[in-house]
Amino acid sequence: MQSSRPAEAARFDRPLLLSPGKDLRGYIFNKLGRAFLFLVTFVSVVAVLLIFYFIIREAAGFLAGPYVKQFFTSASWYPESHEHPEFGVLAIVAGTVYVTVLALLIAVPLGLLAAVWLSDIATFKVRQFIKPVIEILAAIPSVAFGFFAVLVMAPWMQTHLGYDTGTNVLNAGIILAVMALPTIISVAEDSLSAVGMEIREAAYGLGSTRAEAMIRVVIPAGHSGIIAAIILGMMRAVGETMVVWMASGNASQIPSPWWDLSQSVRTMTATIAGDMGETVQGSVHYQSLFSIGILLLVFTFGLNLMSEHFLARVRKGKGA
Repeated sequence: MQSSRPAEAARFDRPLLLSPGKDLRGYIFNKLGRAFLFLVTFVSVVAVLLIFYFIIREAAGFLAGPYVKQFFTSASWYPESHEHPEFGVLAIVAGTVYVTVLALLIAVPLGLLAAVWLSDIATFKVRQFIKPVIEILAAIPSVAFGFFAVLVMAPWMQTHLGYDTGTNVLNAGIILAVMALPTIISVAEDSLSAVGMEIREAAYGLGSTRAEAMIRVVIPAGHSGIIAAIILGMMRAVGETMVVWMASGNASQIPSPWWDLSQSVRTMTATIAGDMGETVQGSVHYQSLFSIGILLLVFTFGLNLMSEHFLARVRKGKGA
């Protein structure tokens, strides 16, 4: 008896020749789908441009006024002084740099080591369990980290390290490092996994040990993704508000000596968040906060472009 399976396999429900009605319906649905996707993309781009326009418009009066030179050259921030208001932003920028650099010095080595362990040492089952847990850390609200910094880290530093205040550069930097770790680990691990097993096997075939293959072959091959991970982690630290507002001390000063991490500082995001609710709309103080917003926007936008450049190189290496 001849089997009917070849005949069943040859069945094709969709006709090869469409009727005019079905052909027109498919054409309309195709155009509508394309139009909808274009509209979503267009609205997103317009929203970003409107944000740029709004911030620049609100800051234009300050940047065209008499305080603009002081804004870029002074470290004194006393915008509420009635006699001699000062709008120097150097100390605020320095505070942002301090906590960001410290966070990266802690998060980058730990994140890279964790990414190496996940990609080349941990078993498949362990990696499938650990990586989602690490990524869940990114979903913890920043205010929860801020409360931990104020209620746990700050008293511990005062008691065990002898600091006058527990809200300082070190406190904010450690918490920001923890918050940046999920991003760095996830992106770096994806980059190392994308290098491919054939490159590792080629290194082993040439007599390399596992450590030598990782340090001299795999990590250099995935350097674009690792750099992108570091930049994205930096953006996470720079753009954070609640943690630095609660844990940095909010003192507008440049630490002296520069290596003293026990001193309090103030960041750009904390300044905007802390002062915006207490300023009169349209005042010089109000406009100066938007000027700080422009600095922050330019900095993060530049970091975003850099990360996209390196991520594009990673996708190109995957053949995407």
